[in-house]
Amino acid sequence: MSSEVAPSPILQFPGAVAGLPESPDSAVAWHYGDPFGEQKAAAQRVAVVDRSHRFVITITGKERLTWLHTISSQHIAQLGDGQSAENLDLDLNGRVLNHFVLTDLDGTLFIDTEAQRGPDLLAFLQKMVFWADAKPEAAPDHAVLSLLGPRAADLTDTLGIPALPEVYAAVPLPGGGFLRRMPWPTSDSFDLVIPRAQLADRWTTLRDAGAEPAGMWAFEALRAAALRPRIGLDTDERTIPHEVNWIGGPAEYGAVHLNKGCYRGQETVARVHNLGKPPRHLVLLHLDGSADGRPVPGDAVTAAGRAVGVLGTVVDHYEYGPIALALIKRNIPVDTALEAGPCAASIDADSVPSHDEPQAGRLAVEKLRGR
Repeated sequence: MSSEVAPSPILQFPGAVAGLPESPDSAVAWHYGDPFGEQKAAAQRVAVVDRSHRFVITITGKERLTWLHTISSQHIAQLGDGQSAENLDLDLNGRVLNHFVLTDLDGTLFIDTEAQRGPDLLAFLQKMVFWADAKPEAAPDHAVLSLLGPRAADLTDTLGIPALPEVYAAVPLPGGGFLRRMPWPTSDSFDLVIPRAQLADRWTTLRDAGAEPAGMWAFEALRAAALRPRIGLDTDERTIPHEVNWIGGPAEYGAVHLNKGCYRGQETVARVHNLGKPPRHLVLLHLDGSADGRPVPGDAVTAAGRAVGVLGTVVDHYEYGPIALALIKRNIPVDTALEAGPCAASIDADSVPSHDEPQAGRLAVEKLRGR
């Protein structure tokens, strides 16, 4: 199955500027002419973002939840109707292959993920069914829009719902599809997973009701500032969940539950959690905006000429200026002078995770040794 995505019909609306052809967001609007104003709208008012290039999968069958529970990182065996979660597909060594968001509603489990990775994820799921009563299928007839901002609450009548759902909960929408609440990229973030045939009409209706059009530039800038990784952009072939803040069950807004049965890659997750520390961690970098040229995802991050990390998302933020997410070696001091491509860079101290918490496995070992 091809991962190519047809251009969104919303690109034909006045002011829409498509993402660069080589970017993962080329099929949707990158901005509508005022990138920083769109970010402010999403952070302070309410904005609607076209994310219809997401790859949507449906899974039906009575065993859809218990089956997926056994082959993925999240605890979803008892996921309730109208509940959502983030989840990972790991390889045997615990490295991240896929990140996806799921919602179970009225007997169907909906999954959405990156367009470029969707076909491979679907192929893996279909291969793993065996005798389970679960049927994964592509759902190209569904698309994703996102509402961001504190004034989303003003749009309940427009959406046709009595109230907005809580985080990781979802409510059905009149005419099909559902609205779910997410904890990122802002604290007021909502995804509409709707029939694709409704995409342009839904976008227009929300815009006319007060939601300001915002492109993926706004979504990505807010996501980066919130330290939320994007699979394939802020991860590489070596990334494990501990490196990029994906640890924790739904209550912790994570994608890996630490107290569930066996699944592929669990041994690495448990070993790092109980006995080790991740070799790298995801941090926010502030970039020198006066430099000639800009770095790009995949560029090396160096200290005194020595490679210490790799760049992920690079984006201009309406408040912070040029910023980037990067996977940096855990032992690099926060005040280290760095270079990212042609730019000087500095680590945002507030973005550095703590690795000093006592680990259950090490405490048990020390107790056995009488320390």
